[in-house]
Amino acid sequence: MKIVLVNPRGFCAGVRMAIDVVDQVLELIPGEALYVYHEIVHNRHIVERFIDRGVRFVESLDEVPEGSIVIFSAHGIPPSLRDQAQQRNLTAIDATCPLVTKVHSRAIRYARQGYQILLIGHKNHQEVIGTMGEAPGQTQVVESPECIKSLKIDDPEKLVYLTQTTLSTDDAGVIIDALKEAFPKIKAPPTEDICYATTNRQEAVRRVAPQCDLMIVVGSRNSSNSVRLMEIGENVGTRSVLIDDVSELDPSWYPTGNERIMLTAGASAPEDLVSEICKHFVTEHDASLHLADISEESVEFGLPLTLKRLMEEHGVDHRDRRITIEAPTITADQYGDTPVPLTISGGLS
Repeated sequence: MKIVLVNPRGFCAGVRMAIDVVDQVLELIPGEALYVYHEIVHNRHIVERFIDRGVRFVESLDEVPEGSIVIFSAHGIPPSLRDQAQQRNLTAIDATCPLVTKVHSRAIRYARQGYQILLIGHKNHQEVIGTMGEAPGQTQVVESPECIKSLKIDDPEKLVYLTQTTLSTDDAGVIIDALKEAFPKIKAPPTEDICYATTNRQEAVRRVAPQCDLMIVVGSRNSSNSVRLMEIGENVGTRSVLIDDVSELDPSWYPTGNERIMLTAGASAPEDLVSEICKHFVTEHDASLHLADISEESVEFGLPLTLKRLMEEHGVDHRDRRITIEAPTITADQYGDTPVPLTISGGLS
Protein backbone atom coordinates (compact mmCIF):
# COMPACT_ATOMS: atom_id res chain seq x y z
CA MET A 1 0.00 0.00 0.00
CA LYS A 2 1.22 3.48 -0.88
CA ILE A 3 0.02 6.63 0.90
CA VAL A 4 0.51 9.74 -1.19
CA LEU A 5 0.61 12.86 0.99
CA VAL A 6 0.08 16.04 -1.00
CA ASN A 7 1.29 19.54 -0.36
CA PRO A 8 -0.37 21.90 0.15
CA ARG A 9 -2.92 20.49 2.57
CA GLY A 10 -4.42 21.39 5.92
CA PHE A 11 -4.33 24.76 7.64
CA CYS A 12 -4.40 27.91 5.57
CA ALA A 13 -3.13 31.20 6.98
CA GLY A 14 -6.64 32.45 7.78
CA VAL A 15 -7.45 29.37 9.85
CA ARG A 16 -4.07 29.51 11.57
CA MET A 17 -4.71 33.17 12.41
CA ALA A 18 -8.16 32.46 13.88
CA ILE A 19 -6.86 29.61 16.05
CA ASP A 20 -3.86 31.65 17.19
CA VAL A 21 -6.18 34.51 18.15
CA VAL A 22 -8.10 32.23 20.52
CA ASP A 23 -4.86 30.77 21.88
CA GLN A 24 -3.40 34.20 22.59
CA VAL A 25 -6.56 35.55 24.22
CA LEU A 26 -6.68 32.48 26.46
CA GLU A 27 -3.11 33.30 27.55
CA LEU A 28 -4.06 36.93 28.23
CA ILE A 29 -7.09 36.13 30.41
CA PRO A 30 -6.38 32.86 32.23
CA GLY A 31 -9.36 31.76 34.27
CA GLU A 32 -11.76 34.27 32.72
CA ALA A 33 -14.70 33.30 30.52
CA LEU A 34 -14.00 33.53 26.79
CA TYR A 35 -16.79 33.38 24.23
CA VAL A 36 -16.54 32.67 20.49
CA TYR A 37 -19.38 33.51 18.13
CA HIS A 38 -19.94 30.48 15.90
CA GLU A 39 -17.30 27.77 15.52
CA ILE A 40 -13.93 29.50 15.25
CA VAL A 41 -13.23 27.27 12.22
CA HIS A 42 -15.29 24.42 10.82
CA ASN A 43 -13.48 21.50 12.40
CA ARG A 44 -14.91 19.33 15.14
CA HIS A 45 -11.58 18.55 16.77
CA ILE A 46 -10.47 22.18 16.96
CA VAL A 47 -13.76 23.19 18.54
CA GLU A 48 -13.73 20.33 21.05
CA ARG A 49 -10.15 21.11 22.06
CA PHE A 50 -11.08 24.71 22.82
CA ILE A 51 -14.19 23.64 24.74
CA ASP A 52 -11.90 21.47 26.89
CA ARG A 53 -9.91 24.64 27.64
CA GLY A 54 -13.01 26.52 28.77
CA VAL A 55 -14.01 28.35 25.58
CA ARG A 56 -17.76 28.77 25.17
CA PHE A 57 -19.15 28.76 21.62
CA VAL A 58 -22.39 30.64 21.03
CA GLU A 59 -24.74 31.26 18.12
CA SER A 60 -26.25 34.42 19.60
CA LEU A 61 -24.60 37.36 21.32
CA ASP A 62 -27.51 37.29 23.79
CA GLU A 63 -25.70 34.28 25.29
CA VAL A 64 -22.65 36.43 26.09
CA PRO A 65 -22.79 38.32 29.43
CA GLU A 66 -22.41 42.08 29.12
CA GLY A 67 -18.82 43.27 29.41
CA SER A 68 -17.34 39.92 28.35
CA ILE A 69 -14.79 39.16 25.64
CA VAL A 70 -16.13 37.61 22.43
CA ILE A 71 -14.17 36.46 19.39
CA PHE A 72 -15.74 36.52 15.96
CA SER A 73 -14.91 33.43 13.87
CA ALA A 74 -12.78 33.20 10.74
CA HIS A 75 -15.87 33.21 8.49
CA GLY A 76 -16.81 36.85 9.06
CA ILE A 77 -19.95 38.48 10.42
CA PRO A 78 -22.49 41.08 9.27
CA PRO A 79 -22.08 44.65 10.63
CA SER A 80 -25.25 44.22 12.70
CA LEU A 81 -23.38 41.83 15.01
CA ARG A 82 -20.60 44.35 15.60
CA ASP A 83 -23.25 46.92 16.51
CA GLN A 84 -24.90 44.45 18.88
CA ALA A 85 -21.55 43.68 20.53
CA GLN A 86 -20.96 47.38 21.09
CA GLN A 87 -24.44 47.84 22.57
CA ARG A 88 -23.76 45.01 25.01
CA ASN A 89 -20.41 46.52 25.99
CA LEU A 90 -18.54 43.46 24.76
CA THR A 91 -14.83 43.45 23.97
CA ALA A 92 -14.96 42.07 20.44
CA ILE A 93 -11.90 40.45 18.87
CA ASP A 94 -12.29 39.97 15.12
CA ALA A 95 -10.63 36.78 13.80
CA THR A 96 -12.16 37.09 10.33
CA CYS A 97 -9.83 35.80 7.62
CA PRO A 98 -8.29 38.79 5.79
CA LEU A 99 -9.30 37.25 2.46
CA VAL A 100 -12.93 37.16 3.59
CA THR A 101 -12.60 40.75 4.77
CA LYS A 102 -11.44 41.64 1.25
CA VAL A 103 -14.73 40.30 -0.17
CA HIS A 104 -16.66 42.30 2.47
CA SER A 105 -14.82 45.47 1.40
CA ARG A 106 -15.68 44.84 -2.22
CA ALA A 107 -19.35 44.38 -1.37
CA ILE A 108 -19.36 47.70 0.49
CA ARG A 109 -17.59 49.51 -2.35
CA TYR A 110 -19.80 48.15 -5.11
CA ALA A 111 -22.96 48.84 -3.12
CA ARG A 112 -21.88 52.47 -2.66
CA GLN A 113 -21.37 52.70 -6.42
CA GLY A 114 -24.95 51.62 -7.01
CA TYR A 115 -24.31 48.06 -8.16
CA GLN A 116 -26.51 45.09 -7.44
CA ILE A 117 -24.31 42.28 -6.11
CA LEU A 118 -24.76 38.66 -7.13
CA LEU A 119 -22.99 36.66 -4.43
CA ILE A 120 -22.05 33.15 -5.61
CA GLY A 121 -22.08 30.75 -2.67
CA HIS A 122 -24.13 28.74 -0.20
CA LYS A 123 -26.77 30.98 1.37
CA ASN A 124 -26.66 29.34 4.81
CA HIS A 125 -22.87 29.41 5.12
CA GLN A 126 -21.58 31.84 7.75
CA GLU A 127 -19.25 33.53 5.27
CA VAL A 128 -22.09 34.29 2.86
CA ILE A 129 -24.31 35.52 5.69
CA GLY A 130 -21.55 37.90 6.78
CA THR A 131 -20.81 39.22 3.28
CA MET A 132 -24.49 39.68 2.47
CA GLY A 133 -24.90 41.67 5.67
CA GLU A 134 -22.64 44.40 4.29
CA ALA A 135 -25.25 45.33 1.67
CA PRO A 136 -28.40 43.28 2.31
CA GLY A 137 -30.66 45.41 0.15
CA GLN A 138 -28.40 45.10 -2.88
CA THR A 139 -27.18 41.51 -2.61
CA GLN A 140 -28.72 38.29 -3.89
CA VAL A 141 -27.19 34.83 -3.40
CA VAL A 142 -26.69 32.60 -6.43
CA GLU A 143 -26.20 28.95 -5.45
CA SER A 144 -26.51 27.43 -8.93
CA PRO A 145 -27.25 28.42 -12.54
CA GLU A 146 -30.89 27.50 -11.88
CA CYS A 147 -31.14 30.42 -9.43
CA ILE A 148 -30.56 32.97 -12.18
CA LYS A 149 -34.10 32.93 -13.52
CA SER A 150 -35.49 34.01 -10.13
CA LEU A 151 -33.12 36.97 -9.66
CA LYS A 152 -34.68 40.43 -9.47
CA ILE A 153 -32.50 42.71 -11.58
CA ASP A 154 -33.05 46.46 -11.70
CA ASP A 155 -30.37 47.35 -14.26
CA PRO A 156 -28.43 44.58 -16.09
CA GLU A 157 -25.64 47.07 -16.74
CA LYS A 158 -25.11 47.73 -13.01
CA LEU A 159 -24.36 44.19 -11.86
CA VAL A 160 -21.27 42.68 -10.25
CA TYR A 161 -20.59 39.18 -8.99
CA LEU A 162 -18.58 38.13 -5.93
CA THR A 163 -17.87 34.63 -4.65
CA GLN A 164 -17.58 32.77 -1.37
CA THR A 165 -13.87 32.13 -0.79
CA THR A 166 -14.17 28.36 -0.23
CA LEU A 167 -16.07 27.31 -3.35
CA SER A 168 -14.95 24.77 -5.91
CA THR A 169 -13.38 26.76 -8.73
CA ASP A 170 -15.11 24.38 -11.17
CA ASP A 171 -18.56 24.95 -9.68
CA ALA A 172 -18.01 28.70 -9.42
CA GLY A 173 -16.86 28.79 -13.03
CA VAL A 174 -20.08 27.16 -14.23
CA ILE A 175 -22.18 29.75 -12.38
CA ILE A 176 -20.01 32.66 -13.55
CA ASP A 177 -20.32 31.51 -17.18
CA ALA A 178 -24.11 31.28 -16.79
CA LEU A 179 -24.26 34.77 -15.27
CA LYS A 180 -22.19 36.20 -18.12
CA GLU A 181 -24.49 34.57 -20.63
CA ALA A 182 -27.59 35.95 -18.90
CA PHE A 183 -26.08 39.38 -18.20
CA PRO A 184 -23.31 40.18 -20.72
CA LYS A 185 -22.48 43.48 -19.00
CA ILE A 186 -21.98 41.96 -15.52
CA LYS A 187 -18.82 43.19 -13.84
CA ALA A 188 -16.19 40.81 -12.45
CA PRO A 189 -14.16 41.56 -9.30
CA PRO A 190 -10.64 42.84 -10.04
CA THR A 191 -9.10 39.60 -8.73
CA GLU A 192 -10.40 36.14 -7.89
CA ASP A 193 -12.39 35.93 -4.62
CA ILE A 194 -11.79 32.20 -4.10
CA CYS A 195 -8.78 32.15 -1.81
CA TYR A 196 -5.30 30.92 -2.70
CA ALA A 197 -5.50 28.02 -0.22
CA THR A 198 -8.77 26.72 -1.65
CA THR A 199 -7.43 26.97 -5.20
CA ASN A 200 -4.10 25.30 -4.36
CA ARG A 201 -5.68 22.38 -2.50
CA GLN A 202 -8.17 21.81 -5.28
CA GLU A 203 -5.42 21.85 -7.91
CA ALA A 204 -3.47 19.23 -5.94
CA VAL A 205 -6.54 16.98 -6.00
CA ARG A 206 -7.03 17.42 -9.75
CA ARG A 207 -3.40 16.52 -10.47
CA VAL A 208 -2.87 13.61 -8.07
CA ALA A 209 -6.25 11.97 -7.41
CA PRO A 210 -6.68 10.56 -10.96
CA GLN A 211 -3.52 8.51 -10.41
CA CYS A 212 -4.77 6.97 -7.14
CA ASP A 213 -7.31 4.29 -6.24
CA LEU A 214 -8.79 6.23 -3.33
CA MET A 215 -8.61 9.75 -1.95
CA ILE A 216 -9.08 10.46 1.74
CA VAL A 217 -9.87 14.03 2.76
CA VAL A 218 -9.41 14.87 6.43
CA GLY A 219 -11.97 17.45 7.51
CA SER A 220 -15.35 17.95 9.12
CA ARG A 221 -18.58 17.65 7.20
CA ASN A 222 -19.55 21.28 7.82
CA SER A 223 -16.28 22.46 6.26
CA SER A 224 -17.17 23.82 2.83
CA ASN A 225 -13.64 23.61 1.43
CA SER A 226 -13.22 20.01 2.67
CA VAL A 227 -16.47 18.91 1.04
CA ARG A 228 -15.40 20.57 -2.21
CA LEU A 229 -12.13 18.58 -2.21
CA MET A 230 -14.07 15.34 -1.90
CA GLU A 231 -16.43 16.37 -4.70
CA ILE A 232 -13.55 17.27 -7.01
CA GLY A 233 -11.94 13.89 -6.35
CA GLU A 234 -15.17 12.18 -7.37
CA ASN A 235 -15.43 14.41 -10.44
CA VAL A 236 -12.00 13.31 -11.69
CA GLY A 237 -13.00 9.67 -11.30
CA THR A 238 -11.41 8.66 -8.00
CA ARG A 239 -13.41 7.26 -5.11
CA SER A 240 -13.22 9.94 -2.42
CA VAL A 241 -14.18 9.97 1.25
CA LEU A 242 -14.29 12.69 3.91
CA ILE A 243 -13.38 11.71 7.47
CA ASP A 244 -12.83 13.57 10.72
CA ASP A 245 -10.03 11.33 11.99
CA VAL A 246 -8.42 7.89 11.97
CA SER A 247 -11.37 6.30 13.81
CA GLU A 248 -13.55 6.67 10.70
CA LEU A 249 -11.31 4.65 8.37
CA ASP A 250 -13.10 1.70 6.78
CA PRO A 251 -10.96 -1.27 5.62
CA SER A 252 -13.53 -2.04 2.92
CA TRP A 253 -12.19 1.03 1.07
CA TYR A 254 -8.84 -0.70 0.49
CA PRO A 255 -9.62 -4.44 0.24
CA THR A 256 -6.46 -5.63 -1.53
CA GLY A 257 -3.90 -3.83 0.62
CA ASN A 258 -2.03 -2.81 -2.54
CA GLU A 259 -3.94 0.41 -3.21
CA ARG A 260 -2.42 3.80 -3.86
CA ILE A 261 -4.23 6.19 -1.52
CA MET A 262 -4.04 9.96 -1.79
CA LEU A 263 -4.26 11.74 1.57
CA THR A 264 -5.08 15.43 1.88
CA ALA A 265 -6.80 17.72 4.38
CA GLY A 266 -9.18 20.65 4.26
CA ALA A 267 -7.96 24.12 5.22
CA SER A 268 -9.37 23.85 8.76
CA ALA A 269 -8.05 20.35 9.59
CA PRO A 270 -5.09 20.11 12.02
CA GLU A 271 -2.04 18.20 10.81
CA ASP A 272 -1.92 15.84 13.81
CA LEU A 273 -5.06 14.16 12.45
CA VAL A 274 -3.21 13.52 9.18
CA SER A 275 -0.13 12.16 10.95
CA GLU A 276 -2.27 9.74 13.00
CA ILE A 277 -3.77 8.35 9.79
CA CYS A 278 -0.32 7.96 8.23
CA LYS A 279 0.97 6.17 11.31
CA HIS A 280 -2.04 3.85 11.27
CA PHE A 281 -1.43 2.83 7.66
CA VAL A 282 2.31 2.32 8.26
CA THR A 283 1.89 0.22 11.42
CA GLU A 284 -1.30 -1.67 10.55
CA HIS A 285 -0.93 -2.11 6.77
CA ASP A 286 2.83 -1.87 6.21
CA ALA A 287 2.22 1.15 3.99
CA SER A 288 4.95 3.33 2.55
CA LEU A 289 4.63 7.13 2.59
CA HIS A 290 5.19 9.27 -0.48
CA LEU A 291 5.18 13.04 -0.73
CA ALA A 292 3.76 14.93 -3.71
CA ASP A 293 4.64 18.64 -3.63
CA ILE A 294 2.29 20.45 -6.00
CA SER A 295 2.84 24.05 -4.89
CA GLU A 296 4.54 25.88 -2.06
CA GLU A 297 2.74 28.09 0.43
CA SER A 298 4.52 30.51 2.70
CA VAL A 299 2.00 33.07 3.88
CA GLU A 300 2.18 35.61 6.68
CA PHE A 301 -0.60 37.68 8.22
CA GLY A 302 -0.39 40.38 10.87
CA LEU A 303 -2.38 40.14 14.09
CA PRO A 304 -5.90 41.59 14.04
CA LEU A 305 -6.00 45.19 15.28
CA THR A 306 -8.56 44.30 17.95
CA LEU A 307 -6.21 41.65 19.37
CA LYS A 308 -3.30 44.11 19.38
CA ARG A 309 -5.37 46.53 21.45
CA LEU A 310 -6.24 43.84 23.97
CA MET A 311 -2.57 42.82 24.22
CA GLU A 312 -1.58 46.44 24.84
CA GLU A 313 -4.15 46.66 27.62
CA HIS A 314 -2.46 43.66 29.26
CA GLY A 315 1.05 45.04 28.77
CA VAL A 316 2.04 42.53 26.08
CA ASP A 317 4.42 43.61 23.30
CA HIS A 318 2.97 42.45 19.98
CA ARG A 319 5.36 44.18 17.60
CA ASP A 320 7.21 41.02 16.51
CA ARG A 321 4.21 38.69 16.44
CA ARG A 322 2.99 37.43 13.09
CA ILE A 323 0.82 34.57 11.84
CA THR A 324 2.75 32.30 9.48
CA ILE A 325 1.92 29.10 7.62
CA GLU A 326 4.39 26.69 6.03
CA ALA A 327 4.43 23.05 4.96
CA PRO A 328 4.51 20.68 7.97
CA THR A 329 7.70 18.86 8.90
CA ILE A 330 7.27 15.09 8.61
CA THR A 331 9.08 12.84 11.08
CA ALA A 332 9.05 9.06 11.42
CA ASP A 333 8.08 9.40 15.07
CA GLN A 334 4.86 11.25 14.27
CA TYR A 335 3.97 9.77 10.88
CA GLY A 336 5.34 6.25 11.27
CA ASP A 337 7.84 6.67 8.44
CA THR A 338 9.67 9.30 6.41
CA PRO A 339 8.15 9.87 2.98
CA VAL A 340 9.74 9.30 -0.39
CA PRO A 341 9.51 12.40 -2.61
CA LEU A 342 7.53 11.90 -5.80
CA THR A 343 8.09 13.55 -9.16
CA ILE A 344 4.96 15.20 -10.50
CA SER A 345 4.81 15.68 -14.26
CA GLY A 346 2.64 13.57 -16.53
CA GLY A 347 2.19 11.07 -13.69
CA LEU A 348 3.46 10.03 -10.29
CA SER A 349 6.94 8.51 -10.25
